[in-house]
Amino acid sequence: MWKTSKLTRKSKILAYLETDRLYAAYALGDLEPRMFEQSVWAGAEEAGRMEALALLFRGLEPPPLFLMGETDGLRAILEDVLCPEWVYVTCREAHLAMARDFYAWGETAPVSMWRMALRPARFGTVGGDCIRLTSAHSDQLAELYALGGGLAFGPAQVKHGVFRGIFASDRLVAAAGTHLVSPTYGVAAVGNVFTHPDYRGRGYGTAVTGAVVAELLERGIGDIVLNVSQGNAVAIRIYERLGFERYCPFFEGPASARSGAVRPPEPLPPPGACPSPSGRG
Repeated sequence: MWKTSKLTRKSKILAYLETDRLYAAYALGDLEPRMFEQSVWAGAEEAGRMEALALLFRGLEPPPLFLMGETDGLRAILEDVLCPEWVYVTCREAHLAMARDFYAWGETAPVSMWRMALRPARFGTVGGDCIRLTSAHSDQLAELYALGGGLAFGPAQVKHGVFRGIFASDRLVAAAGTHLVSPTYGVAAVGNVFTHPDYRGRGYGTAVTGAVVAELLERGIGDIVLNVSQGNAVAIRIYERLGFERYCPFFEGPASARSGAVRPPEPLPPPGACPSPSGRG
């Protein structure tokens, strides 16, 4: 018999995420105060032990829905606690059939992905004339990503993360950055890697990605991960040369709740407000 509930106690959430911290890297980052305010967590327990967790992060559109743990426990969460209408699902292969009972995937979803993790001992310094990007470069980043990259990019990521770029004639032609950096929990996710189509084949993507990783290591981040499509052989080779290894396969993509399945989350409290006691895990 599954017992489901909303979760607000960080220590309880953290203990479960640590059972597979590389798969849960993004979720660990969402425990940081700025992200936690925008997150809704739910868990499922069996025999007094948490066996499944779902996280809805409402800082992006569509909001990411992260699924981790026992499939039957996740089914109970989606049935009883948390099944938003429109989401971007991240789940393991074992969860796919269950997720389809609640969600209809988009035309191109789900996408088969690799979670890759850095082996620091294999990382070597990469040359390249990379410069630090700041919030002042947000418009240039958006212009570059409009050509087909940075699907999960938001200007706040520049302010709170690590971004590096290469310019040609004052034009940003390659960039890499982070989706999240969590000093508290020692994790970071590299992303937003993109090179202008006219400047590919020059090693720019490798250079900017390497520059981002180098700074994260200098900051003492212990676990650095990234996501890449399983079909993107070129990118996978680049990341492997930088010292990343394939950690686990997973699936992601936009999905809409099937009729009758919706369990919308409660409105988020204002920043700094205390969550309702009834929502504690």
